[in-house]
Amino acid sequence: MPDPSVEMTAYGRCVVARVSGDLDYRTDGEVQARFKELTARDERFMVLDLSGVTFCDSAGLSVLLRVWRQADAGGAVLVLADVPASLRQILEMTGVDQVVRVFGTASEAQAVFGT
Repeated sequence: MPDPSVEMTAYGRCVVARVSGDLDYRTDGEVQARFKELTARDERFMVLDLSGVTFCDSAGLSVLLRVWRQADAGGAVLVLADVPASLRQILEMTGVDQVVRVFGTASEAQAVFGT
């Protein structure tokens, strides 16, 4: 089970956070702390690139929803991109894809934000 990592890169008015590893009950505290750093930034547009996520359970899904809520409460826009097929299926089954906007790629999301 790969340890999670979150690498953040700023592109103009947008920050892209590339998430790698497992998002599960073992890693939710660590990942939540990294996402807290993300939502504390000045950028108003945030893209979570999930292409490197190898596994996600309900705890990982909960972390994604919490960071989306935190960003929204702070007036920022947070979207998901490059979602692996297994995680996309979970997002669809739970209806999260109806709440959190999902893009095919991080580049597509950045283009929408004008970066």
